[in-house]
Amino acid sequence: MARKRRRRNPLDRSDNHERWLISYADFVTLLFAFFVVMYSISSVNNKKYEMLSDALEGAFLGGHKVQKIKDPIEVEEKLTTIKPIILENPSTEELQKKIELSEEILKERRELQLISEQFEDVLQPYIENDLIEVKKNDFWIELEMNSELLFLSGETELSKKAIPVLKKVAEVIRVIPNAVNVEGHTDNVPIDTVEFPSNWDLSSARATTVVRELQSDKISPQRLSAIGYGEFHPVADNNTVEGRFKNRRVVLVLMSQAFARYGMNDQQRAELLNIKSSTDSLQ
Repeated sequence: MARKRRRRNPLDRSDNHERWLISYADFVTLLFAFFVVMYSISSVNNKKYEMLSDALEGAFLGGHKVQKIKDPIEVEEKLTTIKPIILENPSTEELQKKIELSEEILKERRELQLISEQFEDVLQPYIENDLIEVKKNDFWIELEMNSELLFLSGETELSKKAIPVLKKVAEVIRVIPNAVNVEGHTDNVPIDTVEFPSNWDLSSARATTVVRELQSDKISPQRLSAIGYGEFHPVADNNTVEGRFKNRRVVLVLMSQAFARYGMNDQQRAELLNIKSSTDSLQ
Protein backbone atom coordinates (compact mmCIF):
# COMPACT_ATOMS: atom_id res chain seq x y z
CA MET A 1 0.00 0.00 0.00
CA ALA A 2 1.49 3.23 -1.10
CA ARG A 3 2.29 5.90 1.52
CA LYS A 4 0.39 9.08 1.30
CA ARG A 5 2.54 12.13 1.32
CA ARG A 6 1.50 14.72 3.80
CA ARG A 7 0.96 18.05 2.25
CA ARG A 8 2.86 20.90 3.79
CA ASN A 9 0.80 23.74 5.03
CA PRO A 10 2.11 27.03 3.55
CA LEU A 11 1.50 28.68 6.89
CA ASP A 12 4.04 26.41 8.54
CA ARG A 13 6.98 27.93 6.66
CA SER A 14 9.61 29.30 8.99
CA ASP A 15 11.17 31.76 6.53
CA ASN A 16 10.15 35.39 7.25
CA HIS A 17 11.21 37.89 4.59
CA GLU A 18 10.11 40.94 6.59
CA ARG A 19 12.69 40.61 9.38
CA TRP A 20 14.69 43.46 7.85
CA LEU A 21 12.03 45.84 9.07
CA ILE A 22 13.11 45.23 12.65
CA SER A 23 16.72 46.15 11.90
CA TYR A 24 15.63 49.16 9.89
CA ALA A 25 13.40 50.36 12.72
CA ASP A 26 16.27 50.00 15.19
CA PHE A 27 18.55 51.96 12.88
CA VAL A 28 16.03 54.76 12.45
CA THR A 29 15.50 54.89 16.21
CA LEU A 30 19.24 55.16 16.85
CA LEU A 31 19.60 57.81 14.14
CA PHE A 32 16.77 59.82 15.66
CA ALA A 33 18.34 59.52 19.08
CA PHE A 34 21.69 60.69 17.65
CA PHE A 35 20.18 63.84 16.15
CA VAL A 36 18.27 64.54 19.35
CA VAL A 37 21.55 64.36 21.27
CA MET A 38 23.33 66.62 18.77
CA TYR A 39 20.52 69.15 18.92
CA SER A 40 20.37 69.13 22.69
CA ILE A 41 24.09 69.71 23.20
CA SER A 42 24.22 72.52 20.64
CA SER A 43 22.87 74.86 23.31
CA VAL A 44 23.94 73.60 26.70
CA ASN A 45 21.40 73.97 29.46
CA ASN A 46 22.26 72.19 32.68
CA LYS A 47 18.69 71.15 33.52
CA LYS A 48 17.93 69.99 30.00
CA TYR A 49 21.25 68.19 29.88
CA GLU A 50 20.49 66.21 33.06
CA MET A 51 16.98 65.36 31.89
CA LEU A 52 18.26 64.13 28.54
CA SER A 53 21.02 62.14 30.23
CA ASP A 54 18.54 60.39 32.53
CA ALA A 55 16.20 59.62 29.64
CA LEU A 56 18.99 58.11 27.53
CA GLU A 57 20.21 56.02 30.47
CA GLY A 58 16.75 54.66 31.01
CA ALA A 59 16.29 53.85 27.33
CA PHE A 60 19.64 52.26 26.54
CA LEU A 61 20.93 50.94 29.88
CA GLY A 62 17.71 49.52 31.29
CA GLY A 63 17.85 51.54 34.44
CA HIS A 64 21.52 50.89 35.23
CA LYS A 65 23.11 54.16 36.25
CA VAL A 66 26.59 55.21 35.33
CA GLN A 67 28.74 57.91 36.87
CA LYS A 68 27.76 61.26 35.43
CA ILE A 69 30.09 63.95 34.33
CA LYS A 70 29.58 66.80 36.73
CA ASP A 71 30.51 69.60 34.37
CA PRO A 72 29.36 69.13 30.78
CA ILE A 73 31.51 70.43 27.98
CA GLU A 74 30.46 73.94 27.11
CA VAL A 75 29.91 74.38 23.41
CA GLU A 76 28.97 78.03 23.40
CA GLU A 77 31.84 80.46 23.01
CA LYS A 78 31.82 83.78 24.73
CA LEU A 79 32.03 86.63 22.27
CA THR A 80 34.95 88.95 22.84
CA THR A 81 34.39 92.60 22.18
CA ILE A 82 37.25 94.58 20.67
CA LYS A 83 37.46 98.06 22.05
CA PRO A 84 38.39 100.67 19.41
CA ILE A 85 41.71 102.42 19.83
CA ILE A 86 41.11 106.13 20.23
CA LEU A 87 43.86 108.08 18.51
CA GLU A 88 44.73 111.40 20.02
CA ASN A 89 44.03 114.40 17.84
CA PRO A 90 44.39 117.26 20.25
CA SER A 91 43.03 120.65 19.36
CA THR A 92 44.95 123.87 19.75
CA GLU A 93 43.29 124.51 23.12
CA GLU A 94 44.29 121.04 24.39
CA LEU A 95 47.85 121.57 23.25
CA GLN A 96 47.92 124.87 25.06
CA LYS A 97 46.82 123.11 28.24
CA LYS A 98 49.59 120.51 27.91
CA ILE A 99 52.30 123.05 27.03
CA GLU A 100 52.50 126.26 28.95
CA LEU A 101 53.50 128.65 26.20
CA SER A 102 55.92 131.40 26.98
CA GLU A 103 55.05 135.06 26.79
CA GLU A 104 57.19 135.42 23.64
CA ILE A 105 55.18 132.95 21.57
CA LEU A 106 51.91 134.36 22.87
CA LYS A 107 53.13 137.76 21.77
CA GLU A 108 53.99 136.37 18.34
CA ARG A 109 50.52 134.84 18.09
CA ARG A 110 48.98 138.24 18.72
CA GLU A 111 51.26 139.72 16.07
CA LEU A 112 50.10 137.09 13.55
CA GLN A 113 46.51 138.04 14.31
CA LEU A 114 47.30 141.70 13.63
CA ILE A 115 49.09 140.79 10.38
CA SER A 116 46.09 138.80 9.14
CA GLU A 117 43.90 141.82 9.81
CA GLN A 118 46.33 144.02 7.87
CA PHE A 119 46.18 141.61 4.94
CA GLU A 120 42.40 141.82 4.97
CA ASP A 121 42.52 145.63 4.99
CA VAL A 122 45.03 146.18 2.16
CA LEU A 123 43.68 143.35 -0.02
CA GLN A 124 39.97 143.93 0.57
CA PRO A 125 39.03 144.53 -3.13
CA TYR A 126 40.63 141.24 -4.18
CA ILE A 127 39.03 139.39 -1.26
CA GLU A 128 35.59 140.64 -2.29
CA ASN A 129 36.16 139.34 -5.84
CA ASP A 130 37.20 135.89 -4.52
CA LEU A 131 40.72 136.28 -5.90
CA ILE A 132 42.44 136.26 -2.47
CA GLU A 133 41.51 134.53 0.77
CA VAL A 134 43.13 135.02 4.19
CA LYS A 135 43.11 131.96 6.46
CA LYS A 136 44.15 132.42 10.09
CA ASN A 137 45.73 129.88 12.42
CA ASP A 138 47.39 130.18 15.81
CA PHE A 139 50.79 129.30 14.34
CA TRP A 140 50.63 130.48 10.72
CA ILE A 141 48.70 132.62 8.23
CA GLU A 142 47.73 131.48 4.73
CA LEU A 143 47.36 134.05 2.00
CA GLU A 144 45.72 132.18 -0.87
CA MET A 145 45.93 133.99 -4.23
CA ASN A 146 44.32 132.70 -7.40
CA SER A 147 46.74 132.14 -10.25
CA GLU A 148 44.51 134.13 -12.62
CA LEU A 149 45.42 137.18 -10.56
CA LEU A 150 49.17 136.59 -10.92
CA PHE A 151 49.79 134.71 -14.18
CA LEU A 152 48.43 134.13 -17.63
CA SER A 153 47.34 130.59 -18.50
CA GLY A 154 50.33 128.23 -18.68
CA GLU A 155 52.81 131.05 -17.99
CA THR A 156 55.22 131.78 -15.14
CA GLU A 157 55.86 135.45 -15.85
CA LEU A 158 53.92 137.75 -13.54
CA SER A 159 51.12 139.75 -15.10
CA LYS A 160 51.02 143.53 -14.76
CA LYS A 161 48.17 143.43 -12.24
CA ALA A 162 50.15 141.02 -10.02
CA ILE A 163 52.98 143.48 -9.25
CA PRO A 164 50.97 145.93 -7.09
CA VAL A 165 49.36 143.03 -5.21
CA LEU A 166 52.70 141.50 -4.24
CA LYS A 167 54.06 144.92 -3.26
CA LYS A 168 51.20 145.33 -0.78
CA VAL A 169 51.94 141.88 0.59
CA ALA A 170 55.64 142.72 0.93
CA GLU A 171 54.86 145.92 2.84
CA VAL A 172 53.00 143.92 5.46
CA ILE A 173 55.52 141.11 5.98
CA ARG A 174 58.65 143.24 5.69
CA VAL A 175 58.47 144.45 9.28
CA ILE A 176 58.44 140.97 10.86
CA PRO A 177 61.13 138.24 10.86
CA ASN A 178 58.86 135.23 10.19
CA ALA A 179 59.63 132.70 7.46
CA VAL A 180 57.45 132.77 4.32
CA ASN A 181 56.72 129.59 2.34
CA VAL A 182 55.43 130.20 -1.19
CA GLU A 183 53.43 127.23 -2.49
CA GLY A 184 52.42 126.73 -6.11
CA HIS A 185 49.30 124.70 -6.99
CA THR A 186 47.62 123.74 -10.29
CA ASP A 187 44.46 121.98 -11.42
CA ASN A 188 44.54 118.42 -12.77
CA VAL A 189 44.66 119.40 -16.43
CA PRO A 190 48.00 117.99 -17.64
CA ILE A 191 50.60 120.21 -19.23
CA ASP A 192 53.29 118.77 -21.48
CA THR A 193 55.56 121.37 -23.00
CA VAL A 194 59.30 121.61 -23.50
CA GLU A 195 59.57 124.16 -20.70
CA PHE A 196 57.10 122.45 -18.33
CA PRO A 197 56.87 118.66 -18.75
CA SER A 198 54.38 118.37 -15.87
CA ASN A 199 52.30 120.38 -13.40
CA TRP A 200 55.10 119.87 -10.86
CA ASP A 201 57.38 122.03 -12.98
CA LEU A 202 54.73 124.67 -13.62
CA SER A 203 53.75 125.02 -9.94
CA SER A 204 57.39 125.12 -8.79
CA ALA A 205 58.28 127.74 -11.40
CA ARG A 206 55.36 129.97 -10.39
CA ALA A 207 56.30 129.73 -6.71
CA THR A 208 59.88 130.65 -7.58
CA THR A 209 58.70 133.67 -9.60
CA VAL A 210 56.74 134.99 -6.61
CA VAL A 211 59.75 134.42 -4.32
CA ARG A 212 61.97 136.46 -6.64
CA GLU A 213 59.45 139.29 -6.71
CA LEU A 214 59.28 139.35 -2.89
CA GLN A 215 63.07 139.37 -2.76
CA SER A 216 63.13 142.37 -5.09
CA ASP A 217 60.76 144.08 -2.63
CA LYS A 218 63.47 143.82 0.06
CA ILE A 219 62.28 140.62 1.76
CA SER A 220 65.31 138.68 3.01
CA PRO A 221 65.92 135.55 0.89
CA GLN A 222 66.72 133.63 4.08
CA ARG A 223 63.04 133.92 5.00
CA LEU A 224 61.73 132.69 1.65
CA SER A 225 61.17 129.25 0.17
CA ALA A 226 59.46 128.03 -3.03
CA ILE A 227 57.43 124.82 -3.05
CA GLY A 228 55.59 123.17 -5.96
CA TYR A 229 52.69 120.84 -5.19
CA GLY A 230 51.29 120.41 -8.68
CA GLU A 231 47.66 119.20 -8.74
CA PHE A 232 47.95 116.98 -5.66
CA HIS A 233 46.48 119.32 -3.01
CA PRO A 234 43.18 120.55 -4.47
CA VAL A 235 40.78 122.67 -2.45
CA ALA A 236 37.84 122.17 -4.83
CA ASP A 237 36.45 119.67 -7.34
CA ASN A 238 38.59 119.46 -10.47
CA ASN A 239 35.62 118.12 -12.45
CA THR A 240 34.04 121.58 -12.59
CA VAL A 241 35.25 124.83 -14.13
CA GLU A 242 34.78 126.66 -10.83
CA GLY A 243 36.75 124.00 -8.96
CA ARG A 244 39.70 124.11 -11.36
CA PHE A 245 39.67 127.90 -11.09
CA LYS A 246 40.07 127.67 -7.29
CA ASN A 247 42.76 125.00 -7.48
CA ARG A 248 45.03 127.14 -9.66
CA ARG A 249 46.54 129.22 -6.89
CA VAL A 250 49.66 130.44 -5.10
CA VAL A 251 49.67 130.33 -1.30
CA LEU A 252 51.91 132.42 0.96
CA VAL A 253 52.27 130.78 4.37
CA LEU A 254 53.62 133.07 7.07
CA MET A 255 54.99 130.69 9.71
CA SER A 256 55.34 131.13 13.43
CA GLN A 257 59.02 131.23 14.33
CA ALA A 258 58.64 128.35 16.78
CA PHE A 259 57.47 126.05 13.96
CA ALA A 260 59.57 127.28 11.06
CA ARG A 261 62.41 125.05 9.92
CA TYR A 262 64.88 127.89 9.50
CA GLY A 263 65.31 131.16 11.36
CA MET A 264 65.65 129.71 14.86
CA ASN A 265 67.62 126.92 16.47
CA ASP A 266 66.21 124.24 18.76
CA GLN A 267 67.18 126.15 21.89
CA GLN A 268 65.35 129.28 20.75
CA ARG A 269 62.25 127.28 19.78
CA ALA A 270 62.29 125.57 23.18
CA GLU A 271 62.44 128.93 24.91
CA LEU A 272 59.46 130.15 22.91
CA LEU A 273 57.47 127.01 23.65
CA ASN A 274 58.70 127.02 27.24
CA ILE A 275 59.75 123.35 27.04
CA LYS A 276 62.99 121.45 27.48
CA SER A 277 64.93 121.17 24.23
CA SER A 278 66.58 118.01 22.90
CA THR A 279 70.04 119.54 23.38
CA ASP A 280 69.32 120.10 27.07
CA SER A 281 68.19 116.51 27.55
CA LEU A 282 71.46 115.20 26.16
CA GLN A 283 73.51 117.19 28.65
